[in-house]
Amino acid sequence: MNIYKIETGFFKLDGGAMFGVVPKVIWQKTNPSDENNLCTWAMRCLLIEDDDRLILVDTGIGDKQDEKFFKHYFLHGDDSLEKSLASLGFNKDDITDVFLTHLHFDHVGGAVDRENGELKTAFKNATYWSNKQHWDWAVNPNQREKASFLKENILPIQESGQLKFIDAVDGIQFTSNIKVRFAYGHTDAMMLPQINYKGKTLLYMADLLPSVGHIPLPYVMSYDMFPLKTLDEKAAFLKEAQENNYILILEHDPVNECCTMQDTERGIKLDRRLKITDI
Repeated sequence: MNIYKIETGFFKLDGGAMFGVVPKVIWQKTNPSDENNLCTWAMRCLLIEDDDRLILVDTGIGDKQDEKFFKHYFLHGDDSLEKSLASLGFNKDDITDVFLTHLHFDHVGGAVDRENGELKTAFKNATYWSNKQHWDWAVNPNQREKASFLKENILPIQESGQLKFIDAVDGIQFTSNIKVRFAYGHTDAMMLPQINYKGKTLLYMADLLPSVGHIPLPYVMSYDMFPLKTLDEKAAFLKEAQENNYILILEHDPVNECCTMQDTERGIKLDRRLKITDI
């Protein structure tokens, strides 16, 4: 088995929205904002080479939306999904599985391309994986979350016949080396791949823990549908990670790719910062 980071570029989101009730004077120490109160965030996907499968976890925001859409999010940086794959000697046609943690646009946008005005899946040889509970939540969105679930990112996957569902059972096996954990605070039935790699346990945190700046329990995004649920889930996962020496892979941290946790007199805190190549 091999794992690789897939950087797909950076975007900006409002710092207040990213840290909820935490005052700016506190959160800006770890995530400084620009003059418009916007902070930079990564869209770091994961590529897992597992026997004869090449599994891509999340796809970034993609590039098919119009200029008005992208003006809200200030995409920047030199990385893209295609360039990151090419740097490793792969291309989109090599991907056998696309594992979608959830269907918000910054995680699924790259799953569908627009070719000559027609929407098509970007990975023609891949099976796309979600779960029915989250899929139904996304295609029938509530008003608060509707802007994050874009039909052009989601419906073409089902129409292609490439979509399959994972049972929403925490700890269910995806491959012999990957099991699926579930979290329900950010959005309904978000999937977190937990990977057995070189005798270590890696957990891709998606939006349960966007960055090391979100480790303190009250630091919960305003984007979360059920913030008190997120708080409880984050506390449980961080405790489990500390007790079992998990390495946490961070999707949105603009600087830190991975981290580990330690127990202190003041609770569970950040221990080590790592790169994926260090694992």
